[in-house]
Amino acid sequence: MPTLQKICIVGRHTITQNKLQYPMTKAQKQHFKQTIDTQIQTLSKEIAVMKAAIYPERGKGPSDKVAHIAFKQEQSIHIQRHVEATKRLNRLKHAYLKIDTPEYGICKECEEEIALQRLELIPESLYCVDCMNELGL
Repeated sequence: MPTLQKICIVGRHTITQNKLQYPMTKAQKQHFKQTIDTQIQTLSKEIAVMKAAIYPERGKGPSDKVAHIAFKQEQSIHIQRHVEATKRLNRLKHAYLKIDTPEYGICKECEEEIALQRLELIPESLYCVDCMNELGL
């Protein structure tokens, strides 16, 4: 399978980009579909746990003023984590729906294929690393 290689850094990960010179195979798409499905299930469970931390059962909340202040601070953090997790869950669901279309794995900006290693790390990626850097995302 002919490829072009390029070294780049994504977050804390250094990866070698392999840009395919032709479309993703069915087996590769199936692999990403399974990966996305697993991540959706895991993230859905994590979101349920976050909701429980944000909204404790009646009578199980803080009992005094100091505990209430600490609870509110923690609740604020849990709310932010919940919002970010929900956004990612929506992106994963969107990617899952697009996986069988020719658009999956194609950068929205340059319309080149997104490196397979990037999709392994972030299967809901909409942009290649070069375009993300150019767009400041």
